[in-house]
Amino acid sequence: MRIAQLANFIGPASGGMRTAVAALGRGYARAGARRLLVVPGPVDARTSTPEGDVVQLRAPRVGGGYRLIVEPWRVIDVLEEFAPTSVESSDKLTLLPVARWARRNGVRSVLFSHERLGDMLAMRTGLDAASKVSISLLNRLLVRSFDTVVVTSDYARREFQALADTVGCPIEQVPLGVDLATFRPQPPSAPSAPGAELRLVHVGRLSREKSPHLAVATAVELHRRGVPLRLDVYGEGPHRDELAALAGSAPATFHGFVDGRADLARRIASADVSLSVCPSETFGLAVLEALACGTPVVTADRGGARELVDAASGAWGAPDASSLADAVLEVAARPLALRRAAARARAEQFPWSATVERMLDVHAGSRVVVPVGA
Repeated sequence: MRIAQLANFIGPASGGMRTAVAALGRGYARAGARRLLVVPGPVDARTSTPEGDVVQLRAPRVGGGYRLIVEPWRVIDVLEEFAPTSVESSDKLTLLPVARWARRNGVRSVLFSHERLGDMLAMRTGLDAASKVSISLLNRLLVRSFDTVVVTSDYARREFQALADTVGCPIEQVPLGVDLATFRPQPPSAPSAPGAELRLVHVGRLSREKSPHLAVATAVELHRRGVPLRLDVYGEGPHRDELAALAGSAPATFHGFVDGRADLARRIASADVSLSVCPSETFGLAVLEALACGTPVVTADRGGARELVDAASGAWGAPDASSLADAVLEVAARPLALRRAAARARAEQFPWSATVERMLDVHAGSRVVVPVGA
């Protein structure tokens, strides 16, 4: 099997997609597949790695440090040289001609959908009806162009299912995984004294579509109620100053980007509760990473992240500060050892090995059977 992964729209904050593409690539290589990764960058370059070649194609900046390949024929030139048996694309716009090339040449094409466009744009800009119609038309084109669409949650599936059914395009639901070795609980510390501060953590891009404002507002609401707490925020983005102003007198510290996943894991593991509250998240790798660290998660009562959190490993509430603050207090009241063990146990249901196995079946043209509750 020869798998080409196309990871377009790469930038400094595309951590979740980078993590998923890298983990899948390593898994493909270990399973014996030949793997090629095509990404945008400032210049053309080719690098050989143990997981296969990485081809970087020069691409313009399109805002926020992101780059986007806008010359699909250059990608096709690379693919014709590599001769893949299957192409996996995370791009929903500029690389559509690659899917048509794949169909003409008998190459399997898989769209890996990392986000719901409508909800993402609504969170970022406020979406009007005309834009919703445009996104529906684009999604109709996508299910007609690709052999299979892969989604990571039931929430993400609902964007495509009705349209896919009209043209017979299979929708495969394949949950992502988590690095259980890097993200793991830390040795237990001394029990907290009564009235000790509640340690909250938020990890993610500080951009409106990721709802960091809601996480900070939840901490502010708890502070208003007189709850002793500390909120540690890890991540960068265009709204950092705005979030700091929103925090006001609440004890929130904005640490910026943490360079080193093991270091980040230790920081997450030291928290009592992780706030991953975005209601439009299609999956939520940050949720799994927190759970793997033994840190229970409070999330919104809708979206893909909600599907990852069960009643033992965290809690959820309506996407408003008051409801989420109630959920935080409910989790914090549980026995420490029990809530940490439940969080880790939930994460252990999502190893990357299971994701890779299912994706290899997709690339081979096999139907994927997802266990109930996965």
